[in-house]
Amino acid sequence: MSLLLAITGWHVESWRERFSALLPDLPIVTLGEPFDRRAVHYVASWKHPEGSLAGLPNLAAIFSLGAGVDHLFTDSRLPHAPIARVIDPDLTTRMSEYVVMHCLMQLRQQRRYERQQREKSWDDDRHQPAAREVRVGVMGLGELGQDAARKLQVIGFDVAGWSRSPKVIEGLATFSGEDGLAAFLARTDILVVLLPHTPETEGILNRPLLARLARDGRLGGPVLINAGRGKLQVETDILAALDAGELREAVLDVFETEPLPQDSRLWTHPAVTVTPHNSAMSAPEAVADQIAAQIRRLEAGGELQNVVDPSRGY
Repeated sequence: MSLLLAITGWHVESWRERFSALLPDLPIVTLGEPFDRRAVHYVASWKHPEGSLAGLPNLAAIFSLGAGVDHLFTDSRLPHAPIARVIDPDLTTRMSEYVVMHCLMQLRQQRRYERQQREKSWDDDRHQPAAREVRVGVMGLGELGQDAARKLQVIGFDVAGWSRSPKVIEGLATFSGEDGLAAFLARTDILVVLLPHTPETEGILNRPLLARLARDGRLGGPVLINAGRGKLQVETDILAALDAGELREAVLDVFETEPLPQDSRLWTHPAVTVTPHNSAMSAPEAVADQIAAQIRRLEAGGELQNVVDPSRGY
C-alpha cells in the first residue's frame, strides 16, 4: 500500500518529507520514479498530468492538495474513486487575509497614494470613507467565503453574500440564485469572488454582470476582487469594463491561463492589481496533516470526510 504524490508545478520533495514524517509506515511515491501501480491506495494531486492516475486498480481515495478540485476534472481519464477536498484552517485564514487586505486597500485608497508618491504629489483631499459606508458582496459562501465575510464584518464593512443555492447564515444578509443576483450586485461596491469553478460558474464574471454592480457607492465606482478561479472571469470583458469606467479597479489572483501570458494587458493596466495565484497557498505543514488524518481514519475503518460531489464539481 502506498501514497502517490501526483504534483505539477510545486516542489514535490517538500510534500514527500511532510507525508513521510506523518505516515512513516506508508511508502510515498511520485510520478517521476518507478512504482508499483497496484500498491497505490491513495493519491494526493495538484494538477496531475492527463491520464497519469489511470491504471491504479486499488485506488481508495484521491485528495486535492488545493482548496479547489476543478483541476482534477480536467482529466478525462480520472479514476472513479472518491475525491476529498481540503478544508483547512490555514488555507481559510490565508484567503481571508488576502481578501481583507485588498478590501482595506480599496477603502483607504492605497493605490491612489502609491501613484501620488511616485509623482511626489501631496494631495490635500485626504478624506476617507468609513468601512460601514462601503458595501462588500461576497460571491460564494463556502468555508472560505463565510470566513472572509465574518472578518470583513469585524472591521466594520457592510457585508452581504450570494450563493447558487439558498443559505441561512446568522448575522449575514444572503442572496441566492439568479433571482437574488440582481439585488445582490446592486448593493455591492466591492465584489469579492470565492466561487468554485463549475460548468454553471464558468465565465460568470462577464461584462453584463459587472454592469449591474452599484454605481452610487463611496468608492467612486465598483471594484472586483477575484481570488476564486480563473475560469470564472472573462478577461476581455473585465478590461472593457475598466476602460469604459464601468469598473473602477480589479484585483485578480487567478487567470484564464496561468501563468498569466506576458502579452496580457492585465499586467500593465493602471487599474489592475495582479498577484500570482498566492491568495491561499497550500502549505505542506497544514494540508498534509489533514490528508494524513484522513488516511489514518480510513485505515481504521472510518469514513472519508469533505467528499466532493462530481455532479456539482465541489
